[in-house]
Amino acid sequence: MCSLPTEPLERDLDDIFEIARKLCGRLTTVQICRGGGNNRVYHVVARDAAYALKCYGAIESDRDRLSQEYDGLSFLAEAGIARSIPAPYAIDRENRCALYEWIDGDKLSPHGIDDIDAAMTFLGQLHRVRNHPSAAALPPATEAVLQPLDLLAQLRRRLTRLASVRATERALADFLDAELEPELTRRTARLAALADDGPLPLHARTLSPSDFGFHNTIRRSDGSLVFIDFEYFGWDDPVKLVADFLWHPGMQLSLAERRRFVEGVTARFAGDPGFYRRLELTFPLYGIRWALIMLNEFVPALRARRAFSGNGGDWTKVKSQQLAKARTALDAVRSYREAVIA
Repeated sequence: MCSLPTEPLERDLDDIFEIARKLCGRLTTVQICRGGGNNRVYHVVARDAAYALKCYGAIESDRDRLSQEYDGLSFLAEAGIARSIPAPYAIDRENRCALYEWIDGDKLSPHGIDDIDAAMTFLGQLHRVRNHPSAAALPPATEAVLQPLDLLAQLRRRLTRLASVRATERALADFLDAELEPELTRRTARLAALADDGPLPLHARTLSPSDFGFHNTIRRSDGSLVFIDFEYFGWDDPVKLVADFLWHPGMQLSLAERRRFVEGVTARFAGDPGFYRRLELTFPLYGIRWALIMLNEFVPALRARRAFSGNGGDWTKVKSQQLAKARTALDAVRSYREAVIA
């Protein structure tokens, strides 16, 4: 699944070793892989091969990341998309762990136009297999936007969740009151043009990893790309997939890369006459959504997920950093000019 630097982890190692042994047989070593944001990932070396053992936290009220990822990757492998994803090998639903192919490679940095083209090719494959007989049984992607009002509802939920900590987080409250919420009100007005569109028809939907980007991509030694992290995989509006690719804080795209991507996906989804209109009208709102996502560290329940993965850090420092990132994202939204995505 990943090939980030590993190091021994004594805590819970006996339990992890036993889970891994049950899933893949005789083992040689088990080491933790640093870098997972929400989970614990282990590098497992067995007699026949190396694997990634991914251990998920408890099932959340609105999603089961274990099933969504393992079942999604299993579907894609069945549908003929194998080289571009880590192979799923075995699952332990009781212990909430799954065994995947270990991908030897490096983080995708730097990246260029050829990588943009490879990403678009993969999106084309996902869009094609939406017609596979088994695809209908797949769930919606996490926080899918299958009609315009879904996006507004998500923004309101995120604001409501942050409301519980406003009283003790003055800097956060000031940012939301004076900067983010006024911009949200201004940008929401244009969404009225989509209010009567209703649910997105099935033929216009696509299959989406939902956290798609070069931050979740590994380059093999032969130069080919492997896309990882399908915890939120499912049906979605391709507009959300495109907007998230462009807005994600882990993506540092050049102007040439952005233009190539927007031009390419606009052509790829040309069968949906409403695609670019939806993208133009909702693009700044997705930027505001990402600003709110960056503020997740202020929510204790979401913070606990980071702690489980071993990436907790100094909470006060992390909150300050995330607030700064959210402000930067909002500045980008303010500077956005209508009809200029790239």
